Amino acid sequence: MRADAQNTVDEIEKSLELLRQRLDWDTAPFRLEEFNARVEDPDLWNDPTAAQKLMRERQMLVDAMGVYTSIKQDLSDNIELIELGEMEDDEDVIAEAEEALKALAKKAAAKELEALLDGEADGNDTFLEINSGAGGTESCDWASMLARMYVRWAEKRGYKVELQSESAGEEAGIKSAAYKISGLNAYGWLKSESGVHRLVRISPFDSAAKRHTSFTSVKVYPVVDDNIEIEVNPSDIRIDTYRSSGAGGQHVNTTDSAVRITHAPTGIVVTSSEKSQHQNRDIAMKALKSRLYQIELDKRSALVNEAHENAGDAGWGNQIRSYVLQPYQMVKDLRTNYETSDTKGVLDGDLDGFMGATLAMNVSGKSRAEAQGED
Repeated sequence: MRADAQNTVDEIEKSLELLRQRLDWDTAPFRLEEFNARVEDPDLWNDPTAAQKLMRERQMLVDAMGVYTSIKQDLSDNIELIELGEMEDDEDVIAEAEEALKALAKKAAAKELEALLDGEADGNDTFLEINSGAGGTESCDWASMLARMYVRWAEKRGYKVELQSESAGEEAGIKSAAYKISGLNAYGWLKSESGVHRLVRISPFDSAAKRHTSFTSVKVYPVVDDNIEIEVNPSDIRIDTYRSSGAGGQHVNTTDSAVRITHAPTGIVVTSSEKSQHQNRDIAMKALKSRLYQIELDKRSALVNEAHENAGDAGWGNQIRSYVLQPYQMVKDLRTNYETSDTKGVLDGDLDGFMGATLAMNVSGKSRAEAQGED
């Protein structure tokens, strides 16, 4: 086998070993047997919530086992094809199998990253909040660019995106926006995006065409589902209603339907401005519980906070990523040193490389580049 093909095989085998470890392959068949036995229990659906949780866990195990088995079989098949091609001196067969191995390596690497999403809330839906920083119109425009970037990233993954609330900038862009993003592992992928994002560019709002630096804050919280209990003392919150801002003219919302909830012990403020006040109250309360749950997660693991602190104090502090559009093109994550010159692709939602590097760093304590540089 040629050296390049052997290197690809080695990469796939490393990914398979990680998948095997995360899955605890030796016990997986026995756990599946246990799940199957519980599924056949006629009393299972007496508690629908517990039953749904059981079915989700079983399906996740089935899917993980299927992925591991499929990659392993495809690897074996393509190695056999290469060996056959070499025996018969058939260069076309060898080339086809080598291309298949390259595609398989990408698939295995992606599944390897997904296997790192095993945190308590990684599989949950997520709330994403964007707030412009100091800088007026510049920061508001940057906030709207980030909102577009995350919406595009989510839509490419087939996730459902719901705008919860939005405050427009005075001249352009947005002061703030809150989204609920729903899909498998939505929080697990997006949690690494919390922090301050810095933009350097020639301002479209500056007649002198000078370079400007803008800062926008991104915060990510898991949606708390029925399996996670968060108690909120009614005496700790204040609920206010106010008039939602509409598009103007006949579209103005003339009822006091929007809801703002303030949590006194933490100072957390959440809002929702859908048409129904009852719906807004429910959405805002879920958002509050998610924020409180995130606080608990941060207490248990200081990894993200430590990464923020190590990045240094710039703008608001907690800066995690720099987007430079002038005088050169570069997006660089300050925690992992992962970077790319494809600024257009990033702003169009190509974020998986950044998220994957942070996931790998959080698990190993090293950047992905450092981890890959080891023998």
